[in-house]
Amino acid sequence: MSRHSEWILILDYGSQFTQLIARRLREFNIYCEIHPFNVSLEDVSTPKPKGVVLSGGPMSVNDEGAPHLQTEIFDWDVPILGVCYGLQLLASTEIPGSVEKAEKREYGRAHLIIDNSTDLLKGIDDGSVVWMSHGDHIQQLPPSYEVIGHTANAEVAAVRHLENHIYGVQFHPEVAHTECGKQILKNFAFEICGLTGDWTAASFIDEQIEAIQSKVGSDKVLCALSGGVDSTVVATLIHKAIGDQLECVFVDNGLLRKSEFQDVLHLYTRDLKLPVKGVDASKLFLDRLTGVSDPETKRKIIGASFIDVFEKEIGTRSDFKYLAQGTLYPDVIESISFKGPSATIKSHHNVGGLPEKMKLNLIEPVRELFKDEVRIVGRELGIPEHFIARHPFPGPGLGIRVIGDLSQDRLNLLREADKIFIDELKAQNLYNEVWQALVVLLPVQSVGVMGDERTYEFTVALRAVTSLDGMTADWAHLPYEFLAHVSNRIINEIKGINRVVYDISSKPPATIEWE
Repeated sequence: MSRHSEWILILDYGSQFTQLIARRLREFNIYCEIHPFNVSLEDVSTPKPKGVVLSGGPMSVNDEGAPHLQTEIFDWDVPILGVCYGLQLLASTEIPGSVEKAEKREYGRAHLIIDNSTDLLKGIDDGSVVWMSHGDHIQQLPPSYEVIGHTANAEVAAVRHLENHIYGVQFHPEVAHTECGKQILKNFAFEICGLTGDWTAASFIDEQIEAIQSKVGSDKVLCALSGGVDSTVVATLIHKAIGDQLECVFVDNGLLRKSEFQDVLHLYTRDLKLPVKGVDASKLFLDRLTGVSDPETKRKIIGASFIDVFEKEIGTRSDFKYLAQGTLYPDVIESISFKGPSATIKSHHNVGGLPEKMKLNLIEPVRELFKDEVRIVGRELGIPEHFIARHPFPGPGLGIRVIGDLSQDRLNLLREADKIFIDELKAQNLYNEVWQALVVLLPVQSVGVMGDERTYEFTVALRAVTSLDGMTADWAHLPYEFLAHVSNRIINEIKGINRVVYDISSKPPATIEWE
C-alpha cells in the first residue's frame, strides 16, 4: 500500500499512549504511521514524512539498553516533536544536555505556565491542565534550546530549538486529560509541519481495498465473526474488496449475551448480505472452560478453541489462504509489545498470530485503529447505525465477566443481569451516553433477606465507563435513581443474586473489563 504524500512518522519508544498520538492526528485527517524507534530509516523515507514524533516510554534515557535516538533523522530536515521520553532523548543527545532522576516524581495533572506562545503553544491558555507521567527530568537543557513552558515541579515542560523546527514537551498532549493537547498537536501538524489534512475514512477504505485485493489475488478468505462491531466492519470491508472470495463463520461459543447469536446472525444475512455460516460450538467451549478460574487460562482456552472451530470449518479445503479477524490496537497494546518496548497488560485471544498447523496468513485491516475510528469506517461502509453504536464486547465474551469458576448456571445468571442493565440503559436513553456498560458476576456470596427468609446468593458488579478511545476511561456517573432501579430489578427478578454493587474505578489504574 502506498503512503500518502502528506504523513507523519511516529517513533514508538514503548509508551502505552503511543497510538493515541496517531489517533489525535487522524482526527485532523492526517495520515500517520507508528514504527519502532529502531526502524530502518530507509524503510520510512519514501515519501519522506512531513514531520516526526518521538513517543514517550517506560524507561529512563540513562538506563542500560534504553531505546536510543537515530540522529540521522536530523538529516531529513523535517519538524520533530519529542513527547516525555522523546523530549529527554532530544535533550540528552546534545552535550552538555543532561537528564537526571527527579527529586519528586510528577504524575497526573499539572498546570502549564507559558513562557513563549509562538508556534507550538500558539492559542494555549496560560495555566491550562496538562498530564504528566515522568520520574526523570531535564537537569541541563542544551544551549541550542529555549524553554517555552514550565510547571510548578518541572522547570522544563516545553522547549523549542533556536534554529531548527525541533520541539519537545514533558507532558502527554495525546491524552484526554491534557486540556490543550489537541491544539498543541494541531499546531505541530498544521502550523509547523505545513500539512493540509486530506486523509479520511473514505481514503482509508480505498487504500485497504487496494491492499486486500493485491494481497489476496484469487485466493479465498475465511473471516472469523464475533458478532461485534470490529469483525463486522472487517467482513464488510473485505466483502467489498473481493466479493464471493470471502466466507464468514459466526461462532456461538456459549459466552454470548442473551439471544445474541440468532439476532446477530439475522442481521448479517438480511441487512449486510454477508456470506455467513453460523456454527454452534457452545458445548465445545463450555466443556473446556468448566471449572477454569484463572483469567489468562480462560483467554488461552477460548483462543485455542476458536482456532479449532475454524480449522474444522476449513477441513481439507485448500482454497483458503487467509484468516481475517477484527483485531484492534487496544487489544494489541495490552497483549504484546507492539512495534516497540511497551509493557504487557493482559493477553487477548485474537492477538499473537496463528498456529503453524493452520497454514493460513492473517488479514487484520483495522489492527492499528481505535474503536471510534472503526465506527467511522463502518458508517462509511453503510453498516446500520444501531449496530455501529453497540458497546464494545470482548472476544472471550461473558467468559471473562464470570469471575472465578465458569459454569452454565453462572453464565445464565450473568446473562439475565446483563440484559436488565443494558435494556434499562436503552430505555432511559443512557446507552449512548456511556462508552461501555457491563455486568460482572463475582465469586462472592453474601447473606440477604427476602420475604423474611435468609438468602445466601451471588453478588454482581455493574460497570459503566465514559471514554474517547478505550485507552483511558472514567466511571460513568449514572443517576442514583437509575442504579437503584436496576439493582431492584436484578435482585427481584433473578433468583441467585441478592446484592448489586457499582464499580467507580477509572482506567488507569483499573482496566475496563475485570479480567
